[in-house]
Amino acid sequence: MRNKEKSAIAVRLENGEIRIKQEKNSPFPQYFNFFFLRGIVGLGYTLYDGVKALIWSSNQQLGQEEKLSKKEIILTLTFSFVVAILFFVAVPFFSARLIQSEGVGFNLLDGLFRTVILLGYIWGISLMKEVKTLFQYHGAEHKTIYCYEQGEELTVANVRKQSRFHPRCGTTFIFLVAILSIGVFSLISGPIWIKFTGRIVMLPLIAGIGYEVIKLGGKHYKNPLMKCILAPGLWLQRITTKEPTDKQIEVGIASLKAVVGN
Repeated sequence: MRNKEKSAIAVRLENGEIRIKQEKNSPFPQYFNFFFLRGIVGLGYTLYDGVKALIWSSNQQLGQEEKLSKKEIILTLTFSFVVAILFFVAVPFFSARLIQSEGVGFNLLDGLFRTVILLGYIWGISLMKEVKTLFQYHGAEHKTIYCYEQGEELTVANVRKQSRFHPRCGTTFIFLVAILSIGVFSLISGPIWIKFTGRIVMLPLIAGIGYEVIKLGGKHYKNPLMKCILAPGLWLQRITTKEPTDKQIEVGIASLKAVVGN
């Protein structure tokens, strides 16, 4: 959990204890606080904090001699980036060219294949036991945040009755980026290498646009137009969030309380 000032990570150890780590957030540079640009820079901050949280929480479950080294972390992140580019950029791009090499048809097929691969990937990993547990914690996070936003006391009973679908979720952001990419990538023209390279280079811009849409949607979620825009992402959360156990809710509560001070 995080707010503008600080972040907190909570994990349940094998002995049942909940361990919490608190950190002050790095101040966001105000010269980046502009439309689109703040989303791109903010995404970088989020990824950095997310990786640190992932490493710390993973190391809590490992013995001292098994903890991840910096080299292992860098290799893992590099490999993950290459695989993401391969599956979500290269495969749909060259698959679309086999059917339609130019024009609107190519751009639509490229976007369709990318969306199908994304949905298939999310559905596929959801079948893994460890990922199911992760998605339960994701549900606990959403429910806990909803409880806090509605001004209710942070108890297991109060959190349990909340919705696990949240408009500001990263799942909604990812799906929105996939849809926005269809329109943005269609503006790239030229030889094949320019079209392919452009799809990688333009990803930060699309992320910046997606950030602004999510930010606007969070403020005006009751607006009918925003509901329609965010609806597919909320539907996708039926896969990426699961109903948590009481013990998982307790971890979510501990993390949020460490941030808000309740």
